[in-house]
This record gives sequence, C-alpha cells and structure tokens, in this order.
Amino acid sequence: MKALFMVAALIFSVSTVMAQEIKDTYEVKGDVIEATLYHDNGVVAQTGFYTKENKLHGEWISYDNEGNKTAVAQYDNGKKVGTWMFYQGETKKEVTYSDSKIAEVTTWKVSDTRVVSNK
Repeated sequence: MKALFMVAALIFSVSTVMAQEIKDTYEVKGDVIEATLYHDNGVVAQTGFYTKENKLHGEWISYDNEGNKTAVAQYDNGKKVGTWMFYQGETKKEVTYSDSKIAEVTTWKVSDTRVVSNK
C-alpha cells in the first residue's frame, strides 16, 4: 500500500510540474517596462521594453522555439528606427528604417567561407 501511495504521489507531482506554464514577465525599470515573453515550450520568444504608454521602445530581440536569435529590432516610442537584423539559417538581412518605413535592405549569405551581399 505504501508503494502504491508513493507511485501515485510521484505521478501527481510530475503531472503538476509539466502542467505549469511559464508566464511572460514584465518589470518596471525607471521609465520603461522590461518584458520577457515565452514560447509554449518555455523557451524565451522575445525580450524588450515598453514605455509606460505601452509603446515599444529600445531594443527587442526575437528567438525561435529552440532559442536561436531570429531578429534584433529597434524602436523609439513605438516607431521603427535604425537598422534591424534578421537571421535565418545562413542568411542575414539588415533592414534600415527611416520614419518607420523601410529605407534600405541588405541581404548577406554565408556560403562556406565566403560572404555574399546583394548591396
């Protein structure tokens, strides 16, 4: 009977741990709110900042389900600014924004030991 109780307790504790969700986190840091958002599998999906007016601000980094970086973006009070980087396998894209609109796109492809650009 004692063994049966131990097995039932073990199954309950494992199922409880597996059922727990990792929740997105938000932390006030001065004038901004730092956000960490998660994929369903518990891996970080995005990190970045919001203003207290709920506008994206500063650097935002995105990750795929396996934790690989897929994008680095820049915002200024909700507006897309600067150069954004997108990563997909051996391809890297630089997208430059001006007035929240795409001003320039450069694609880089790493092939063996050579780097090729479309610029």
